Amino acid sequence: KVRVEQGVFSTLALSQGQRKRLALLTAYLEDRPFYVFDEWAADQDPLFKKIFYTQLLPELKGRGKTVLVITHDDAYFYMADRCIKLEDGKLRHEWPRDAKSHARA
Repeated sequence: KVRVEQGVFSTLALSQGQRKRLALLTAYLEDRPFYVFDEWAADQDPLFKKIFYTQLLPELKGRGKTVLVITHDDAYFYMADRCIKLEDGKLRHEWPRDAKSHARA
């Protein structure tokens, strides 16, 4: 659907989810040391959302990357090393990785 032609993408006429996947691919190719994903999975289909949380994020961590994920996807909180929960702009909860105690916090 998209090609790189003379250093630019052939089209950006993509869905929101497709644009986010293209941005993710670009970030991977740039091999950044720090990644920030702000509600990245919100526009993804359920299968790709699962792949993002259970395969792509752990792969980045395994490559020594720092990854900050801002999400409402509480089904995947257990994947985090550390969770910080904000409510009304205030810190409400903070915990280290402990899947049993906060998998559905």
